[in-house]
Amino acid sequence: MNSKPLIIDTHCHLDDERYDNDLDEVIQRALECGVRGILIPGADIKDLPKAKDIAYKYDNIFFAAGVHPYHRSDFNSEILEKFLKDEKCIAVGECGLDYYRLPKDEKDKIREIKEQKEVFISHIKLAQKYKKPLIIHVRESNQDSFDILKEYAVKNSISGVLHCFNASKLLLDLDGFYFAVGGVLTFSNAKELVDILPKIPKERLLFETDAPYLTPMPFRGTRNEPSYTLHVVKKASEILNLSLEETAKIGSSNAKRLFKAFSKAN
Repeated sequence: MNSKPLIIDTHCHLDDERYDNDLDEVIQRALECGVRGILIPGADIKDLPKAKDIAYKYDNIFFAAGVHPYHRSDFNSEILEKFLKDEKCIAVGECGLDYYRLPKDEKDKIREIKEQKEVFISHIKLAQKYKKPLIIHVRESNQDSFDILKEYAVKNSISGVLHCFNASKLLLDLDGFYFAVGGVLTFSNAKELVDILPKIPKERLLFETDAPYLTPMPFRGTRNEPSYTLHVVKKASEILNLSLEETAKIGSSNAKRLFKAFSKAN
């Protein structure tokens, strides 16, 4: 087992109900594939107690506190702060902007964009207050996301990761931010991401699954799990013309730098 490359999955929803019946087995398979650290992002505020319990049950599993843009109406800074004070909570998010399902009515659309931006900025302020990195969700909102991060995060030296990086050259210009790639890299239609991967500074590259979503090939169509991070790293190593071990080390070293709690993972 020690011969496996050290991998850290920086975005895995282990609190999802699809793991309720076999979580121990899922964790064991991840260990057998070299995954020595997992970060559970906060998406739904109601799931934070469950994420915390999982983080305390297993070594080198941590969680983040935040609200996905789709759940913005549930944003509650008091509740989030209770979790952000916990030593196993190592990041703020996932948070950000998602314009994929905006209302067609123009007034409703404008209102929702305004709400998403306000909640996003509130997350950034929490990251500044608690000195924790951000986990950023960006979907069809590159310019607005870039503008907000420039104004509220970069100017205040707040770091973080753009989870499920969407190959935007604009977002690559965000100083101090890392870029996490996942199963999408293995998809046949991922040409933009494949092309831009070598342009991501190696000192800012991370790997993730976003499990149980976005399962990589050759398992697409089934439930994703952290052990499959290995397939993302393999694909990245082929594109970057590096060994599997070198590529895994790049990702794990960067994860340890951004999320210092992973420093003991080996």
